[in-house]
Amino acid sequence: MTLTLSFIPDGYFLLFLLTSGLVGAGEATFCTIAPSIIADLFTSDQRTRMLNVFYSVIPVGCGLGYIIGPKVTDAARGDWHWAFRVTPGLGLIAVAFMILVTKELPRVTTNGKKKNKSPKFAKWTTDLKQLFKNRSFMLTTLGSSAVSFIVGAIGVWGPSYLTYARILLQEKDPCRTEPCDYHDILIFGVVTVASGILGVVAGSEISKRYRKSNPRANPLVCGCAMMISAPFLLLALTFGNISLVATYIFIFIGELLLAVNFTLISDIILKVVTPWRRSSALAVQMTIYHLLGDAGSPYLIGLISDTYEQGYAKSPLLKYRSLEYALMTCTIMAVIGGAFFMATALFIERDEKEAEMESEPPSSSSSLLPADEDRASEYRDP
Repeated sequence: MTLTLSFIPDGYFLLFLLTSGLVGAGEATFCTIAPSIIADLFTSDQRTRMLNVFYSVIPVGCGLGYIIGPKVTDAARGDWHWAFRVTPGLGLIAVAFMILVTKELPRVTTNGKKKNKSPKFAKWTTDLKQLFKNRSFMLTTLGSSAVSFIVGAIGVWGPSYLTYARILLQEKDPCRTEPCDYHDILIFGVVTVASGILGVVAGSEISKRYRKSNPRANPLVCGCAMMISAPFLLLALTFGNISLVATYIFIFIGELLLAVNFTLISDIILKVVTPWRRSSALAVQMTIYHLLGDAGSPYLIGLISDTYEQGYAKSPLLKYRSLEYALMTCTIMAVIGGAFFMATALFIERDEKEAEMESEPPSSSSSLLPADEDRASEYRDP
């Protein structure tokens, strides 16, 4: 589908949109199942470290897109179609590794013990009901939606904002003909790669050490990182017409704090959800955070910016200001997302215990809480 995108001619935007949606469907399938496979391959702190590796390469790929895409476009004399012809070969290599290297292993319980027998599965609708009743899962999903909203908005509009800021500072002239200077996109890509790697590693290590004294470390670290990112994102918007160096520094810190959440979100879900619901839980979470997050945030930011520009004469200053005010929505979402993660901390211990009891139903149901007995019986081993 990615390769198909490169052959769609200008003027067929709806076809381009549909094909992009199919690309997203393939990516969503992979991102839903992959963390569940990692959870079966590794346990305890090793699982967190491997998830750390998995989620640290995601911002690397995104950042490389900003870096390689413009370079390929320049080499093709402004033909952006060639930027979509780079990654399909890498995708085929990944498929080969999945076929030749990855093996199906027995699923493990939430505390890392392998299960020799498969549980008696309930209907998928029953799984969904249990997921929506899981307070830690739902609150974490809403918090991740806020993260997705911000990342999607910055990913689409960040380079444009930086370009408008550079024009406003009279460091470059507006681009009127293709190919344009993609200097800020390249820098933004480097910032995304660096902040993503450092953020994922820092979040994992901080949570690992804090968890020794507080079992609610994961949601608390996520909540604090989100709320602390809000002022840095605001500073990045404030300094845009003052200093580009300061703006890049604040964007780097803001993106780093957002990346702190990537591994910890999946770690929370894998711990509060039983093994046979993991893929369903990740699928539901991905659907919700895309719908509430990056699926609409770029459009919303553009709509706010366009609305602000109505009735005024077009100018570089107006474009900069309208986008600046629109992107301030991200700072609000950072605070809201932080509140959701803080609320998760109130319920996570109980939900982890419930998931563990369902994973390993005791021989005698007398030790179960009344509310848990019926739920565990649905999944008792034959």
